[in-house]
Amino acid sequence: MIKISQVFLIIVLGFLTISPVYSASAHSLFNSSEEKIGAHRIQIATLPEIPTINEKSQILFRVLDDNELEVEKFRMGTRIYYNDVLVDTFPVQYHDSGHWETDYVFTQPGIHIFRVDLYDVSEYGVLTYTFNISTLNPFGYIFYYVVIVGGIGGIGLIIWSVLSRKKVGSKL
Repeated sequence: MIKISQVFLIIVLGFLTISPVYSASAHSLFNSSEEKIGAHRIQIATLPEIPTINEKSQILFRVLDDNELEVEKFRMGTRIYYNDVLVDTFPVQYHDSGHWETDYVFTQPGIHIFRVDLYDVSEYGVLTYTFNISTLNPFGYIFYYVVIVGGIGGIGLIIWSVLSRKKVGSKL
């Protein structure tokens, strides 16, 4: 017979296993990248990690110097390409801090190329950084649900296996 303490231990271990995975944020975002040219580095990321088409997403930019400190007062513009066709731009504008965020709505699923132009920070003139941003259609989130259900099913099988083993052991 299974003791209540054993079931309680399995449940607690299950929550400890699932809980850190849910709240972990140590990995870089899926649609995040950085590129360094000369003495400057630009980082880009999207929220949500994989934007859904026709929904508002946030694009985060961060400009750093050689010492990885945020650059103040710079000009930046961005060109967005899809299938090698220019589909949108963020006009060149001044920024007073090393990071800025902007909202954007992607209209096509697939990979978008962001060419970020950084002005006034180099003796070489304009520095252009290139980033790939992936998007999904609304049904792309089915992938996440399948992974979650598979994980829960795997944990259920492990618990069932442990409980079944205890039952067989007690009959012998």
